[in-house]
Amino acid sequence: MHGTCASPERLNAQQRAAHIRQVVLARGDELRQRYPILRHQDALGAGILALALAGMIGSALLYIDGYLAGWACLLLNAFFASLTHELEHDLIHSMYFRKQRLPHNLMMGLVWLARPSTINPWIRRHLHLNHHKVSGSEADMEERAITNGEPWGLARLLMVGDNVMSAFIRLLRAKTWVHKRSILKRTLKVYFPLALLHWGAWYVFLGFHGANGVASLLGTSIDWSATTLATMRVIDIAAVVIIGPNVLRTFCLHFISSNMHYYGDIEPGNVVQQTQVLNPWWLWPLQAFCFNFGSSHGIHHFVVKEPFYIRQLTVPVAHKVMREMGVRFNDFGTFGRANRFVRQEGVVREQAPAGPAGAM
Repeated sequence: MHGTCASPERLNAQQRAAHIRQVVLARGDELRQRYPILRHQDALGAGILALALAGMIGSALLYIDGYLAGWACLLLNAFFASLTHELEHDLIHSMYFRKQRLPHNLMMGLVWLARPSTINPWIRRHLHLNHHKVSGSEADMEERAITNGEPWGLARLLMVGDNVMSAFIRLLRAKTWVHKRSILKRTLKVYFPLALLHWGAWYVFLGFHGANGVASLLGTSIDWSATTLATMRVIDIAAVVIIGPNVLRTFCLHFISSNMHYYGDIEPGNVVQQTQVLNPWWLWPLQAFCFNFGSSHGIHHFVVKEPFYIRQLTVPVAHKVMREMGVRFNDFGTFGRANRFVRQEGVVREQAPAGPAGAM
């Protein structure tokens, strides 16, 4: 099937999307027949989660025991955490243990623990399923919350990799106290408790070492209490093994995702216009920590129910048919158009509907 090519000029948007879906699904079926292990979806999901968690814990122990450099631990754990994001995304679509709530929810809890920078995954499920219904519109809270549709500038740069900063800037922009309270209430709700601890510790880490740096430049030092120093020893370790990796992963994922989705001027329900494939060579340092998201996520919009590892294996076939059917590849103009599908004069910053709710 994936060798056939319908003429896109003769097809409307729905027909082109259906053709892409048919070709990609056929390729997935071929892979399952060729490699029967791929049929064991629940076991593979659980196994990948076990591998990712073992990798994160192992790297952390090697770092703490002095056998692994801090930078290496941080990069490794950012990669392993990116695996758990893909698993969470699949779990949101009920791809593992669909009819067994205990292992399903256990996996949801574990992928959240591996990525404490994120919102509650049970809350995110509703936001993400809504994303598929209204992708590219003002109602797409998940993508808008990670800066999709925001003109590029200092504010977007600060917001794209820092969930709390994103919520804070949106709170400052809110024009009424009712809107400000709504953003604050939603922030506390979706980030409680893990993300509040994660980002709180991150700011303590930055503040402590920033203060020491300034003091050093001034030729003096700060006489911290023994309790503060003991607390900072714990936070310093956490910054390497879990906090820092997730800050890096968050920036990479949000940068890629917010720029591969289009916003504001696409036809409602036109899946061909919802995303582009964003995979130039110079973005590979970012792709490495969001598991090739820019290259593979667009496929998911056409074929929702394929797990991420099948999606990665179908990339060559999927890209070929997506290109034939008019999906854009490496449309760098999106950076200057605030992610609009076509350039609009005078694109202005949009008011976010509800603050931080889509942070991944």
